[in-house]
Amino acid sequence: MAFFESLVSRFYDGVAEDPVLRAVYPETDDHLPLARHRLTLFLAQYWGGPRTYDLERGHPRLRMRHAPFAIGPLERDAWLGHMRTAIAELAPSAVIATRLEAYFEMAAEAMRNRD
Repeated sequence: MAFFESLVSRFYDGVAEDPVLRAVYPETDDHLPLARHRLTLFLAQYWGGPRTYDLERGHPRLRMRHAPFAIGPLERDAWLGHMRTAIAELAPSAVIATRLEAYFEMAAEAMRNRD
């Protein structure tokens, strides 16, 4: 869990300063902290950790949950850039980094809903 907390924290530090991605997140005081919490729980669960995400939110339904937000190639690439930076900063083994990056590339493209 600590790995995913660190990964998501580093990732959202980048998101918070990125005008392309900030436009995707609603402008409420609690949205980024909630997004950090949810992504941490989701990733921990996806990679075999506790099922807390399901208990709090139900089935992930990622595409449906992201449908209201305009996510095109620019947003996808910005998202991936921050996630790749977060992975690099944590410096997991090459095997883990490769698996994480492959998953995030697939997931980011799957969330794209604009050309």
